[in-house]
Amino acid sequence: MPKIKAILFDLDDTLFDCCGSLVESARRRAAQAMVAAGLPCSEEDAYQMQLELAQQHGPRFGVFDAMAAHFGMPSSLTEVALAAYNSGLVSDIEPFPDVPETLEELRAQGYKLLLYTTGVYARQQTKIDVLGFGPHFDDILINDYETGQPREECFLHLLADHHLKPEEVVCVGDRIQSEIKTANSLGMFTVQVLSGRFSDLVPKSDLEEPDHKVAAIGDLLQVLRVLNRRNKGGQPRVVAIGGGTGLPIVLQGLKEYTANLTAIVTVTDSGRHSGRLRADLGMLPPGDMRNCLVALSDSRRLLNDLFQYRFADGHLEGVSFGNLFIAAMAKVTGSFEAAIRETSRILAIQGKVLPSTYDDVHVGAMLADGGKVEGEVDVREPGKPPIRSLYLTPADIAPNDEALREIRQADLVVIGPGSLYTSVVANLLVPGIPAAIAESKAKKVYVCNIVTQPGQTDGYGVSDHVAAVERCLGEGVLDAVLVNSNVPSDDLLDRYHDEGADLVRFDDEIGNHRVQIILDDLVEDIDHKRILWEKQDLLRHDPDKVAALIWNLL
Repeated sequence: MPKIKAILFDLDDTLFDCCGSLVESARRRAAQAMVAAGLPCSEEDAYQMQLELAQQHGPRFGVFDAMAAHFGMPSSLTEVALAAYNSGLVSDIEPFPDVPETLEELRAQGYKLLLYTTGVYARQQTKIDVLGFGPHFDDILINDYETGQPREECFLHLLADHHLKPEEVVCVGDRIQSEIKTANSLGMFTVQVLSGRFSDLVPKSDLEEPDHKVAAIGDLLQVLRVLNRRNKGGQPRVVAIGGGTGLPIVLQGLKEYTANLTAIVTVTDSGRHSGRLRADLGMLPPGDMRNCLVALSDSRRLLNDLFQYRFADGHLEGVSFGNLFIAAMAKVTGSFEAAIRETSRILAIQGKVLPSTYDDVHVGAMLADGGKVEGEVDVREPGKPPIRSLYLTPADIAPNDEALREIRQADLVVIGPGSLYTSVVANLLVPGIPAAIAESKAKKVYVCNIVTQPGQTDGYGVSDHVAAVERCLGEGVLDAVLVNSNVPSDDLLDRYHDEGADLVRFDDEIGNHRVQIILDDLVEDIDHKRILWEKQDLLRHDPDKVAALIWNLL
């Protein structure tokens, strides 16, 4: 990837708030002009009609055209309305709080700064003067509505004047249908600022899909740091911690963003075929490791399917071929560590798959009634008293030093989703791992489960999940929590209710935790073909949705 040399900024709603008083006053000017031109209603009605149409149809909609058609007025009314809308004095405006400081830092880092804006020339120039942006930019191009050129030609003109190639430029704006679309079509890197009327628009094509989204201009500095790492031959370092069926979902999505991925996997499984191999051969359970290897694999689909194949009958009924392969590889190479390393090569994985410890360890739980259970199978058994706390046996196990190094060097640490206690907390109880997470300068995000799990999290809300993680890590370590907002159909929820499970509630108590909550639709379309590690055809996280939200934290 060529080095980024310049940043091309949009103005309105990118560098200052244009949605407040400016838009309101512009709509009132347009209403006044339309009534003066013969629109058969009051100015207040014309103003309210603009609001209703914009709210009903979104910012892409031609409000003035619709008003003219509604009242049987000629198309010239639209021209009158637009002229009034884009005229008038600029009221007191200020840059977004982090904009001047960010622009100064970008110039100090050697980036060329370009500004592009469209509108009535005099009005846009007044905005720039009032905002004090002139000294910050190497070049400013105001494209007048009436006499200007198409946006693409303006962008190419700026690039030519400064001897820039499109791939050397980052375009930053708020409108996916205009500056983002144009920049993508030219081959620039694009960043959408999530502010203003256009932040909720859904892309209609790949060209409207920004490469990155930021909540504020200051976040652009981190985006550029990520790009610079790629320029140096590296990519952001991401560590994902968990097990079960949740961790492979995260890995599957994130490998589209970076090859520098490390999965740190729990090794307390004592059930199904992994438990049998563990007991018979004295090896670590291979099942969760196998799922992660397949999720990161770039090998042929047939080979992946082979590793996930389970025999359907005979003495091998329920046995996974991949588990047998890893077990045999451990005997051939002499260690479980070597077996995973060689299997990674065979499957051509992106990144690494590491156990949290190489020691033989089991998980136990203290229950609310004072009793306790040991072994993962019993810890996750439904119907027992609630889990009060979790522990490892033995407690003095050694962490995987390579896993600790990866955590400390990470740019992003992802915890979950997955069984809260047996997949997530079981890893966080390994000595050294919580400290490594806390010491790491990485962004730390927890992906909360979509539904509760009978035997582990009965009746749990989001705050209960976060509290369980924070009991291991400490308060203030997590930067963000991803929470699902999609409420599935009653029919689907009834299938969970029949098994004693329910949606994880977004409860008021989450406000007691000092962590950013990212609430969004995380559910995969249940009509999609399932990957072979899925044990039931119900709700699960969507790999692409989760990965996109996680990546935006960088």
